[in-house]
Formats: sequence, structure tokens, C-alpha cells
Amino acid sequence: MLVVDDEPTVRQVVVGYLRRDGHEVIEAADGHAALALLASNPPDLVVLDMMLPGVNGLDILRSIRAAGDMPVIMLTARSEETDRVAGLELGADDYVVKPFSPRELAARVNGVLRRTAPKSAPASAAMLEFDGLTIDPLAREVRRHGELIEFTPKEFDVLAHLAASPRQVFSRADLLRDVWQSSPDWQDSATVTVHVRRIRNKIEVDPEHPRWISTIWGVGYRFEP
Repeated sequence: MLVVDDEPTVRQVVVGYLRRDGHEVIEAADGHAALALLASNPPDLVVLDMMLPGVNGLDILRSIRAAGDMPVIMLTARSEETDRVAGLELGADDYVVKPFSPRELAARVNGVLRRTAPKSAPASAAMLEFDGLTIDPLAREVRRHGELIEFTPKEFDVLAHLAASPRQVFSRADLLRDVWQSSPDWQDSATVTVHVRRIRNKIEVDPEHPRWISTIWGVGYRFEP
């Protein structure tokens, strides 16, 4: 695991809590050092500060997402929703706003690792097939008209969860509980909104007028078979 933050005290506390939980942790104090460590020793997860000297956290996140789907938790001192959404739009799995409880961050890390760990789907897991859209729970693959679409683990989980119960409406709180295994008190519903937007951009012909995932205003989302 890699912790990237330019504040020595923050790094020391975060690293201490994560090691106490049994994680092997390396650390970086700036963007350039983080990129070097990512290239030489790719970790299982990155705890990444948004504001860094040299190369900022969003640019590092872009590099991580260009290379694959490594889980990333963003740290930010900014409280505005636009800043949190920026990280989520680029593919962050979670975020924590400073000042934060190290115990909460450790719990978030463990939660993200559980959710993104390779899962052995039961042999009975049925292929979900719709009009031109196929979702394979065993292979964790999504195809549109036979063409494979790249999904992050969390995007796949959200889509598969919705598609497994067609026409059922899920609130954002439902999805935070069922997919993120997180309480709405811990995580902003914008997390769900951004993931649904990214899924639509990948599977919909016209994301502004979605065919597959409908917004039920004031309630949540529904998959249309």
C-alpha cells in the first residue's frame, strides 16, 4: 500500500494506523516520488492527497487510471463538492476530507480492499443478457453488441447490482449500503451519482437520454431490461 501526502505528521499517523491493521505500507512526500514508486513497486491500494508539490494528486490519479484499476482513496482539505467530484470523475474509489479520523480512514481502506478484491462468483451466477448488453458476473465483463467495455471494479459492481434486479428502484443510500458497504453518514451520495454517470458514458448510446439506467427523480436509479 502506498500513502502519498506532503505533511509528515499526516503520513506518520496514517501509516501507523494502517501498519497496525497488518498492512505493508510505503510512503511518498510528493508527486514525483509517488510516480516513481508506482512504476517500480505497484501497491494494492493508494491513499493519495489531492494537493501535492511537483505533481498534484489528480494528475497522479490520471496516470493510475491510464494504467489500470488500482484502488485509490483521495485525501483532500477541500470541502467543496466540486473538488470531491473531480476525483470521483477520474476514477477514485473513495475520498476522505481533512481533518479526518485515522480510524475512519483505516476502516475505509479495509472496506475498499474488501470490495475490490477478486471475488469467486458462485458457479450458479447467471449471465445477465439484455438487448445488446451482456453482463458476465463470473468473468466480471460487460459487452455491448459483443464489444468488451472496460469497467473499474466499482463501476461493474454498481451495474451488476442494478441489472440483477431489473425495474427495482435503488436509492443512493441503498447503493452505498449494498455496493459500497458504507453508511450514507460516512460517504456523500455524490459518489453514487458520479459512478452512475461514468457507467452511462460507457454503455449508453446517448448518456443524456439513457436507455439502461433511469433516474427516478427524488428516489434513485432503476435498470430497464
